[in-house]
Amino acid sequence: MWSRELDDLIRGVSGGFLFGIPLLYTMEVWWIGSFSGRRYMLVALITTFVVVLLLNRMAGFRHSKDVRWVDAAMDSVEAMAIGLVCTGLLLVLLREITAETPLREILGKVIFESVPFSLGVALANQFLYRPSDDNQGDQEGDPQERDTQTTDQETLRGTAADIGATLVGALIIAFNISPTEEIPMLAAAVAPPWLLLIMAASLVISYGIVFESNFADQQKRRQQQGIFQQPISETVASYLVSLLAAAFMLWFFQQLSFSDPWTMWLHHTLLLGLPATVGGAAGRLAI
Repeated sequence: MWSRELDDLIRGVSGGFLFGIPLLYTMEVWWIGSFSGRRYMLVALITTFVVVLLLNRMAGFRHSKDVRWVDAAMDSVEAMAIGLVCTGLLLVLLREITAETPLREILGKVIFESVPFSLGVALANQFLYRPSDDNQGDQEGDPQERDTQTTDQETLRGTAADIGATLVGALIIAFNISPTEEIPMLAAAVAPPWLLLIMAASLVISYGIVFESNFADQQKRRQQQGIFQQPISETVASYLVSLLAAAFMLWFFQQLSFSDPWTMWLHHTLLLGLPATVGGAAGRLAI
């Protein structure tokens, strides 16, 4: 039971990141949250709950397809809790929430930023989850037979597919964020120790989305051939590709130039690397 609950939780969190990460890099939402009154916060919470409740009633982030209204309501509370907690943690990582931030501003930022995250949690099962085929083992065949049939060309093709999918997904997300002023603003506030935490969070989120959430036939994903086709090595390699995509987009939109110091490149690239990595993970789910 606890293993199944953990699977549902990981799937919900992963869905939240896929849907909610772009809005976390939107300064207008930070400002709206900072200056919104209690009434607007309450309206945002109630509206989010109603929408999440309807989504969970149809198909939330649980395995079960037969969901009663009571169960859907409980799942909706949990989905919103996941959204609020994960959003708060990310805003702390990005230093948009600090020890000096007023409580009212913290609540506003977390509530408004968590709306798409909570919707992503509720949509995780409906749009992204694909249960493993019970006959998967019969279809796999003998491992030694599969090894003999695997050629170097297939390995290179699988590696190229992973890199290409990661690059496309990372570029799509980075393209939307890199021209804006959010990255320079965040870079001015984030100290080096927090950058290390952002790197760790990027790797953990990417690994969870691709290998632990059961999105897009996880068993088949683990069997795909490629040079880096081990969960850890693939996650690290894909993260490096996402960082390259982030750096390129920052240069493309003239947020960085070759005359800028390497520390500036590092700060900006690692900050944009977080959403780019989520985009890269989404790209790998598509192949």
